[in-house]
Amino acid sequence: MTHATAFDWIGGEEKVRELVDRFYDLMDLEPAYADLRRSHGTELARARQNLFWFLCGWLGGPPHYESRFGHPRLRARHMPFAIGIKERDQWLACMDQAMGEVGIDAQLRERLRDSFANTADWMRNTPG
Repeated sequence: MTHATAFDWIGGEEKVRELVDRFYDLMDLEPAYADLRRSHGTELARARQNLFWFLCGWLGGPPHYESRFGHPRLRARHMPFAIGIKERDQWLACMDQAMGEVGIDAQLRERLRDSFANTADWMRNTPG
Protein backbone atom coordinates (compact mmCIF):
# COMPACT_ATOMS: atom_id res chain seq x y z
CA MET A 1 0.00 0.00 0.00
CA THR A 2 1.35 3.42 -0.90
CA HIS A 3 0.71 6.61 1.03
CA ALA A 4 0.84 10.17 -0.22
CA THR A 5 2.71 11.32 2.89
CA ALA A 6 4.17 9.97 6.10
CA PHE A 7 1.31 11.81 7.80
CA ASP A 8 -1.21 9.65 5.93
CA TRP A 9 0.87 6.53 6.57
CA ILE A 10 1.09 7.16 10.31
CA GLY A 11 -2.68 7.59 10.57
CA GLY A 12 -3.24 11.34 10.63
CA GLU A 13 -3.62 13.72 13.54
CA GLU A 14 -5.11 11.15 15.91
CA LYS A 15 -2.05 8.90 15.63
CA VAL A 16 0.39 11.82 15.80
CA ARG A 17 -1.33 12.96 19.01
CA GLU A 18 -1.12 9.42 20.41
CA LEU A 19 2.60 9.25 19.56
CA VAL A 20 3.38 12.62 21.13
CA ASP A 21 1.40 11.84 24.26
CA ARG A 22 3.14 8.49 24.69
CA PHE A 23 6.55 10.12 24.10
CA TYR A 24 6.00 12.64 26.90
CA ASP A 25 4.36 10.07 29.18
CA LEU A 26 7.42 7.85 28.81
CA MET A 27 9.68 10.79 29.53
CA ASP A 28 7.85 11.20 32.84
CA LEU A 29 7.75 7.47 33.65
CA GLU A 30 11.05 5.94 32.57
CA PRO A 31 14.19 6.55 34.66
CA ALA A 32 16.27 6.06 31.49
CA TYR A 33 14.92 9.41 30.23
CA ALA A 34 15.43 11.38 33.44
CA ASP A 35 18.00 13.79 31.99
CA LEU A 36 15.79 14.47 28.99
CA ARG A 37 12.79 15.04 31.25
CA ARG A 38 14.75 17.41 33.49
CA SER A 39 15.66 19.55 30.48
CA HIS A 40 11.96 20.18 29.78
CA GLY A 41 11.14 22.05 32.99
CA THR A 42 8.25 21.43 35.33
CA GLU A 43 5.33 21.20 32.89
CA LEU A 44 5.02 19.53 29.52
CA ALA A 45 1.72 20.85 28.14
CA ARG A 46 3.33 23.45 25.87
CA ALA A 47 6.03 21.03 24.69
CA ARG A 48 3.39 18.39 23.92
CA GLN A 49 1.34 20.84 21.88
CA ASN A 50 4.32 22.23 19.99
CA LEU A 51 5.68 18.79 19.10
CA PHE A 52 2.24 17.69 17.94
CA TRP A 53 1.87 20.77 15.73
CA PHE A 54 5.42 20.42 14.42
CA LEU A 55 5.19 16.69 13.64
CA CYS A 56 1.89 17.10 11.78
CA GLY A 57 3.56 19.45 9.30
CA TRP A 58 6.93 17.68 9.25
CA LEU A 59 5.20 14.43 8.32
CA GLY A 60 3.39 16.13 5.43
CA GLY A 61 0.11 16.98 7.10
CA PRO A 62 -1.39 20.32 8.14
CA PRO A 63 1.22 23.00 8.87
CA HIS A 64 -0.14 23.81 12.34
CA TYR A 65 3.21 24.90 13.76
CA GLU A 66 4.23 27.11 10.84
CA SER A 67 0.81 28.74 10.64
CA ARG A 68 1.20 29.82 14.28
CA PHE A 69 4.92 30.54 14.62
CA GLY A 70 6.48 30.66 11.16
CA HIS A 71 9.42 28.52 10.14
CA PRO A 72 10.30 26.03 12.92
CA ARG A 73 13.97 27.12 13.13
CA LEU A 74 14.53 24.01 15.25
CA ARG A 75 18.17 24.54 16.07
CA ALA A 76 17.73 28.21 16.94
CA ARG A 77 14.69 27.53 19.13
CA HIS A 78 16.59 24.82 21.02
CA MET A 79 19.85 26.76 21.56
CA PRO A 80 18.90 27.78 25.13
CA PHE A 81 18.91 24.09 26.08
CA ALA A 82 22.09 22.05 26.41
CA ILE A 83 21.76 19.21 23.91
CA GLY A 84 24.62 16.77 23.87
CA ILE A 85 25.04 13.12 23.01
CA LYS A 86 23.22 11.98 26.16
CA GLU A 87 20.17 14.18 25.50
CA ARG A 88 20.13 13.22 21.81
CA ASP A 89 20.29 9.53 22.61
CA GLN A 90 17.60 9.74 25.29
CA TRP A 91 15.29 11.66 22.94
CA LEU A 92 15.79 9.10 20.19
CA ALA A 93 15.30 6.12 22.52
CA CYS A 94 12.17 7.65 24.03
CA MET A 95 10.69 8.41 20.61
CA ASP A 96 11.55 4.94 19.32
CA GLN A 97 9.93 3.34 22.35
CA ALA A 98 6.85 5.53 21.87
CA MET A 99 6.63 4.59 18.18
CA GLY A 100 6.79 0.91 19.12
CA GLU A 101 4.21 1.20 21.87
CA VAL A 102 1.64 3.04 19.76
CA GLY A 103 2.07 0.60 16.88
CA ILE A 104 3.72 2.65 14.14
CA ASP A 105 4.17 0.47 11.05
CA ALA A 106 7.63 -1.16 11.16
CA GLN A 107 8.76 0.22 7.80
CA LEU A 108 7.60 3.75 8.65
CA ARG A 109 9.16 3.46 12.10
CA GLU A 110 12.52 2.61 10.53
CA ARG A 111 12.32 5.59 8.16
CA LEU A 112 11.27 7.94 10.96
CA ARG A 113 14.01 6.59 13.23
CA ASP A 114 16.60 7.51 10.56
CA SER A 115 15.12 10.97 10.00
CA PHE A 116 14.83 11.66 13.72
CA ALA A 117 18.45 10.54 14.23
CA ASN A 118 19.73 12.93 11.56
CA THR A 119 17.75 15.83 12.99
CA ALA A 120 18.62 15.02 16.62
CA ASP A 121 22.32 14.87 15.82
CA TRP A 122 22.11 18.21 14.02
CA MET A 123 20.44 19.72 17.12
CA ARG A 124 23.44 18.98 19.36
CA ASN A 125 24.95 22.18 20.71
CA THR A 126 27.30 20.83 23.38
CA PRO A 127 30.15 18.38 22.88
CA GLY A 128 29.09 15.86 25.56
